[in-house]
Amino acid sequence: MIERIAETCIRRRNWVVGALAVLTLVLSWFALHVEVRTVFEDMLPSRHEYIQTHQKFKDTFGGSNMVTIMVEVDQGEIFDAKVLDKVRTITLGLREVSAVNPYQITSLASKKLKEVRASTDGIETKPLMWPDLPASAEAMAALRDSVLRNPLVYGPYVSKDLQATLITVDFIDREVDYATVFHEIRDLIARVDDGTVSIRVVGDPMLYGWVNHYVPETINLIAAAMALTLAMLFVLLRTWRGVLLPLLAGVVSAIWALGICHLLKVHFEPLVIVVAMLITSRAVSHSVQIVNRFDDELAVIPPDADSARIAAKVALADLFRPGMLGVIADAACMAVVALSPIPMLQKLTLLSVVWVSTLTISAVILTPVLLSYIRRPHGTVHPVDFAPILRKVLDFGVWMATSRFRYAVIGCSVVVMAVSGYYAFHLKVGDANPGSPILWPEAKYNVDSAAINQRFQGVDRMFIVIGEDGKEGLVKSNEVLHAMNSFQRFIEAQPEVGGSLSIADVIPVVNSTLREGNPRYLELGESQAVNGSLVAILDSVSEPGDMDRFTDTAYANGAVTMMFRDRQGETIRTAVARIKEFIDTHPLTEGKWQLAGGLIGVMAAVNEVILSSQIEHIALALFVLVVICTVVYRSTVAGMLFMVPVIISNTLTFSFMAWKGIGMNINTVPVAALGIGLGVDYAFYVADRIKEEIAAGSTPEHAIHEALHSAGMGVLVTASVLIFSTLLWWASSLRFQAEMGLLMAIWLGVSAASALFVMPSVIYVFRPAFIFGRQEKPVLAGLRPAAA
Repeated sequence: MIERIAETCIRRRNWVVGALAVLTLVLSWFALHVEVRTVFEDMLPSRHEYIQTHQKFKDTFGGSNMVTIMVEVDQGEIFDAKVLDKVRTITLGLREVSAVNPYQITSLASKKLKEVRASTDGIETKPLMWPDLPASAEAMAALRDSVLRNPLVYGPYVSKDLQATLITVDFIDREVDYATVFHEIRDLIARVDDGTVSIRVVGDPMLYGWVNHYVPETINLIAAAMALTLAMLFVLLRTWRGVLLPLLAGVVSAIWALGICHLLKVHFEPLVIVVAMLITSRAVSHSVQIVNRFDDELAVIPPDADSARIAAKVALADLFRPGMLGVIADAACMAVVALSPIPMLQKLTLLSVVWVSTLTISAVILTPVLLSYIRRPHGTVHPVDFAPILRKVLDFGVWMATSRFRYAVIGCSVVVMAVSGYYAFHLKVGDANPGSPILWPEAKYNVDSAAINQRFQGVDRMFIVIGEDGKEGLVKSNEVLHAMNSFQRFIEAQPEVGGSLSIADVIPVVNSTLREGNPRYLELGESQAVNGSLVAILDSVSEPGDMDRFTDTAYANGAVTMMFRDRQGETIRTAVARIKEFIDTHPLTEGKWQLAGGLIGVMAAVNEVILSSQIEHIALALFVLVVICTVVYRSTVAGMLFMVPVIISNTLTFSFMAWKGIGMNINTVPVAALGIGLGVDYAFYVADRIKEEIAAGSTPEHAIHEALHSAGMGVLVTASVLIFSTLLWWASSLRFQAEMGLLMAIWLGVSAASALFVMPSVIYVFRPAFIFGRQEKPVLAGLRPAAA
C-alpha cells in the first residue's frame, strides 16, 4: 500500500502540487484572519465546584479580573492635595475604561469607602473623600484622623506608614479584552504620573496585557530562530533543497493549521506560540529526514534524467511509515489533553492536533514530491563539509551499540530513568514561585506586585460564601457572624494570607461608634438581637451598593474575602486545606460554606483539575503511544521498546522543571503532553531503518551502522539545528517562553541522544522479533523444519 501511495504521488506529482498549492492559497486567506487573543472564561473548568461559586457571586463579591493600583510617595504621607488629586483622577478615569464594572471601583476617592459616625440624629455614614478633595489643612487633618480610626481603610486601603494607598477595580469577565484594558489603564496612569509619586499596577488584565505587549518581540524571536535554522541547515546539508523544503514544510503546515482553525472558530492564544514552534520543529525534522534519505539514495543511483524521481519515490516509500507514525503519535498524545474540563486546553488541543496532522501533507508527502522535480541533484553549493565530524559522532554510536559497552549504556539508562523518575515526582502543580511565572522576577509587573504585597495585605483575592439561597436575613444571625469572625482569625494564621474582610468586621465599628468610639466595644454583639439591630442600623444608613462587598441584598449569602501575598500552588493548596479543616470542625445549623471565588479561588480549581488529571493524562498518553506502535508493527514488544526514549526524555525534563522551580500549570500542560510524542519521533526513524536493513539481509552490526549513518544523520542534523534555534527563546522578556524554549531544547537533546545511543544498544541486545523477524521453532525436540 505504501509503495502504491509513493508511486501515485510521484507519477501524479503535477496534480498533487497543484491541488496543494490551491488549498494553501485558499487557507492562507483564512489564516490571515485568525483571531489572536486571550479569553479568560476559557481558562475556567466550568463544572468545578469553586468555579460555579465564582460565577454565581463574582458580580457581587468581586471577580478574578481585578486590577490593583498603588499610589506611593517616597517621603511624607499621602495626605497631600497633589497626591490625593492623582488618586481622584485615576478613580474617575477608571469609569471610562472598557468593560469596567463601575460598582467595583474602590478607593479613597470613591463613595464605597465610608466612615460610620454618631451624631445627634443617630448613626450616619459619610464617604471619606467624595465628591471633593479636602479644601483646607483642617479638612485634610480630619480625613487623616478618619482613616486612622477606620480598620476597614487603615491597612486594607491605606498603608500602615501612610505612604501609600490602593485603588481597586474589577471588570466584567465576558466583555474584558486584556490588550485594550492594558493600554487604557497605562494611558490613564501616564496622564497623572509626573514623577512625584510611584504608581504600581497589577492584576490579570495587566499581566495578559504584558503578554500581548511582547508579541512584536516574540515575532522577532521567531524570525531569528527561523533564520538560524535556515543558516545551520544550509551549512550542514550544503544544498538549497535542504534549506528551502524544510522551511516550506513549516510554512505550509502553519497556513493549513491556522486556516482550518479559523474555519472552526478557534482563536489563537498568544502564550501557545511555544506549542506552535514545537510543532513547526516537527515539520522541519520530518522534512530533513526525507531530504537526507533522498541524498542517500542519490549516492547509489546512477545519475540520469530519472534519478531524482527514483530517489524521491524510494524516500517517500521508506519513510512514510515512521513519518506517519511520528505524526499520529504526536497528535494522539496531544489529543489526550482534550479530556481536561478546561475550555482553553480543549481548544488548544484542537489547534495542536490539526497542526500536527497537517505535517502529513506538508512534510511527509509534499517534500518528496518536490524533490522529484530536481534536475541536477548531485551538486553542493559550498565547499565546507561537516559530514566527517558528524560521522565521527555516529561511528561512536555504532561502537557503543555493537561493543560490550552496550550493557553499560543500558544500565546507565535504567539508573537515569529511576533517579529522574523519582525527582520528577517533586514537580509542583501550580505556580512554583512568588509573582507571575509568565514574566521574569525583575519584570515591572512582578516588581510592582512585590511592592504592593510588602505594604498591604495582598493583591490576589479569594472569597468564600456562607449562607444559603432563600434564607433571607441569614447573614444577620449570631451563628453566621461569629462563624465568620472565628474563620477569619483561623485563616489569617497562615503567613501568606495577609488579611481578610467580611461584614463581621463592619459591625464592630458600628457597635463602637454607638458608644462614642469606645474601643472596648470594637467587637460583635453578645446576642443575635444586638447583632441584628447593628446590621439594621448599618443598612439604614447605607446607599445601594455599599454592602455589595460583604453580602447580597437579601442578606442570604455573605462573603469572607481573603487577601493573598502570593499565588504559589503550595500556598493555595494549604489555604484550601485549612478552609476545609475549619468547615469540618465548625458545622452550621443553618446555611453552608461555599468554596471559592476570586482569582485565587479560580486558580485553586485549575490546580486541582491539573493535579487530579496530570498523572492520568501522562499515563493515557503513554498507553496511546504503546497501542499505536503495537498496531503499526503488529507487536506488543514494539510498544514497550518505544517507551524507552519517551520515559528517559520526559522524566529528565520533569526533573529539570522540579529543580528549576517551573510549575505544572495551565500553560505548561500542553507542552508536556506534546513532549511525550516529541520524545519518540527520532527513535521511529532509527528503528525503522534497522528493520529495513535486517529485512534486506544485513547483519545486525551492518544494519545499525547503516541506520545511524542514514536516519541517524538526519536525527543529528535536525536535533542540532533545532536545539540551537530553540535556545534563542532564552532572550525572551516572557519568562514562560524562555523556560519552554529551554525545555524544548532539553527534550530534543535527550530524545536525539536516546535514539542515537540508547535505542541501538537496546535493539542489539534484546533482538525484538518485529525488527529481526520471527524464527520457527521445532515442533519436537531434535526435529527441525526442512530448509527452504
